[in-house]
Amino acid sequence: LGMSALLTTTMPNMGRTIDAFEEVEMREQVKIMVGGAPLSQEFADDMGADGYGKDAISCVELAKTFVSPDTEPSISPVG
Repeated sequence: LGMSALLTTTMPNMGRTIDAFEEVEMREQVKIMVGGAPLSQEFADDMGADGYGKDAISCVELAKTFVSPDTEPSISPVG
C-alpha cells in the first residue's frame, strides 16, 4: 500500500490507516510505504511504515524489493 501526503493536515490519517490494518490483524500481510513533501524518514519510522520514499522513483525501487526479495534496494527500507 502506498500513501502520499501533500499537506501536513493529511499526515495523521496515514497513521490511522496503519492502525486500522493492525486492528483487523492484516498488518503483517501488507507492506506500507509512505511519502510526500511534508514527510520524513523519522515520521515514517514513528508511524510504523515499512518504507519511506522521498519521491515516486524511490518508492518504485522500494516496492520492487518488497515483491522480489533478491532485488537490492537503491534506498533503505524503514527500520
